Amino acid sequence: MKKGKWLLCLLTTAWFMQPAESQVLRKIKEKAESAVNKAIDKKVDEKVGTSTQPDGPGGPGGPGGPGGKGKGGNTTGGGLVTTPPDVNASLTDAEAAFKKNQYGEARFSVQQAMLGVEMMIGKEILKGLPDKVDVLVKDSLSDKVASTSWGWVGLTIERDYLEGGRENTKDNRKELDFMLANNAAWMTAINMYLSGAYAQQSTGEQQNWKQTRLKGYKAVIEYEQSSGYKITVPIGQASLMILQGRNFATEQDFMKACETFDLDKIKAQIGEK
Repeated sequence: MKKGKWLLCLLTTAWFMQPAESQVLRKIKEKAESAVNKAIDKKVDEKVGTSTQPDGPGGPGGPGGPGGKGKGGNTTGGGLVTTPPDVNASLTDAEAAFKKNQYGEARFSVQQAMLGVEMMIGKEILKGLPDKVDVLVKDSLSDKVASTSWGWVGLTIERDYLEGGRENTKDNRKELDFMLANNAAWMTAINMYLSGAYAQQSTGEQQNWKQTRLKGYKAVIEYEQSSGYKITVPIGQASLMILQGRNFATEQDFMKACETFDLDKIKAQIGEK
């Protein structure tokens, strides 16, 4: 059986066999949640200048902490390397586990394969984005592809465009941030605006948002003095393109820059209809 068809059958079978694998899957989820919670705690500690880690700076076992062991801080190391899952290897592992009736392991491997595919899609979309937007050039170091959960939900793709590149450090340089997100909550919110659930002002008072269109797609454009212009464009059923522009002189100037992006191509790449 071809891997594409086998993957579909495995996903369907694994879905209906959740009770048989719930114990294994629950343990996997618990470990994942534990790791996420620790990462969040660490970020909060870094912000407030404390650490709850046993040997962290200021922690119970760290330098300067109660009962400290006098250990020095880490001064080298490149951190962890983000490596997308190998799709073919994950499918092979899933097939082997499925044959052994290890449905939890099979489901986990299928999910890893799906995550790998998401990361590949994200990288392809980044390749297809323009190198320049008017006088702004892409900042390749800002490119980011991330998936916050399994199952084609939570995929985000980001890139920044800077006037004059990173070498230009002027406070008033033009900047444009691109984000493509698969997010149900954001889609629900934006659809409320587009459906008329929030009425636009009809008085002469200046408002900070309104409905518009970008290359034929319905969109919502916003403006804040502190952050500039932002346009949110639903693409298909679950994906949104968000462009944030700073130091653009006018709405028309910002919209002209946004028209550089090929929305139809992005929609096709993300698999939306």
